[in-house]
Amino acid sequence: MAGSKLRVALLAGGVSAEREVSLKSAQQVLHALDKEKYEVFRYDPREDLPRLVQDASRIDVALIILHGRLGEDGTIQGFLESLGIPYQGSGVLGSAVAMNKIVSKRLYEQAGISVAPYVVIDRRDPSACERIVQELGLPVVIKPEHEGSSIGLSIVRHEKDLPQALDKAWAYDRRCLVEKYIPGIEVTGGVLGNDDLQALPLVEIVPGNQYEFFNYEAKYTPGASKEICPARLSPPLTQRAQELALRAHRALCCRGYSRTDMMVHVETEEIYVLETNTIPGMTPTSLFPQAAAAAGLSFSQLLDRLIDLALEDRR
Repeated sequence: MAGSKLRVALLAGGVSAEREVSLKSAQQVLHALDKEKYEVFRYDPREDLPRLVQDASRIDVALIILHGRLGEDGTIQGFLESLGIPYQGSGVLGSAVAMNKIVSKRLYEQAGISVAPYVVIDRRDPSACERIVQELGLPVVIKPEHEGSSIGLSIVRHEKDLPQALDKAWAYDRRCLVEKYIPGIEVTGGVLGNDDLQALPLVEIVPGNQYEFFNYEAKYTPGASKEICPARLSPPLTQRAQELALRAHRALCCRGYSRTDMMVHVETEEIYVLETNTIPGMTPTSLFPQAAAAAGLSFSQLLDRLIDLALEDRR
């Protein structure tokens, strides 16, 4: 009926290691959604999926504010597809490949996007440490195949520390990604849109002195890191990084929005793509909303835009 409110299912919580971040983000999203436009119903996939099935015919659109496994990896996207509920962001394929760091790397390479030299290490490989030192040297960055928010990630500078860092990553996955460490400026590039894509202003990430990298604590402790938007890069470098964010978005079959993390090498100014997030953090001070704000979109307007893009894709 004309003039009636859109009925929005807000999905948050879930069962991943990023559950608490998801719940906090959802609270901020709920506060920012225009109550004149939307009637919001909350669902926690950990216990509310049967209720969502019952309510599906009365839901117009879903906002997925979930991070990590069973939220960002295509699982909940496929569930919503089966219920006929449109949702913001990437579909099953884009969500699944972006969540898998090893598959993402290979798709970046096929698209001609520069990535740090890497090896894939299986926990059953008896020569894992030797392979890493021989093929990459040190220092290296070790990441689980899946997971977000730097969970399970380590920077290793000494060979004696490799076994412990590998065990930490293998606690989450059978395989892990080991990359050559790139010294430089970390930036992240947001992309907004379905077919007509907009590259948002870059955000530069400067972890506090007590953090070796932008880890879970540095990300979510207020004041622990400095985020500068727009990033302090030259106009040509900025343009190159924004183009890479667009190319990464397309290479991984993303839709709606994404945020690609990159490292700009200090000396060579080569830009290496690290990974792409299909459901970036969604509080007003998170990186993607900061970039959107620099482009003239308030947090509330950004949520409106994401809902419009979800419905546009369905149409």
